[in-house]
Amino acid sequence: MLDRALEEAGIDPAEAYVTNAVKHFKFTQAEPRKRRIHKAPSLREMTACGPWLAAELAVVEPELIVVLGATAGKALLGSSFRVTQVRGTVLEEEIHGRAERLVPTVHPSSVLRAEDREAAYQGLLSDLKVAAQALG
Repeated sequence: MLDRALEEAGIDPAEAYVTNAVKHFKFTQAEPRKRRIHKAPSLREMTACGPWLAAELAVVEPELIVVLGATAGKALLGSSFRVTQVRGTVLEEEIHGRAERLVPTVHPSSVLRAEDREAAYQGLLSDLKVAAQALG
């Protein structure tokens, strides 16, 4: 779904570097014998993974960072980050000692969980179009 949205927005998925802000995953059981649900990482876990993310950004030197969801936003911008307040805007921030341009948006998994998936997808697509414009 992310690749499709990137293409529709005018961003070549083959030119995008995708990574996770937190390098490990925790799960909780929804109900006995039902599917596992990803459990959000703690601030401590996000902080512990910070050096790996900083090293990736230093090597990749992205033109623009598309921040997918609250966990990525908090890992990059701090615990006060709220995706709903800044989604679809171009931010200029210092991240791990480097000036970066960022466009926050929802995580694609939230689109899959949304009651109105089409509306949620269109919101993600709109935010990605902002990123495409920022890239020129």
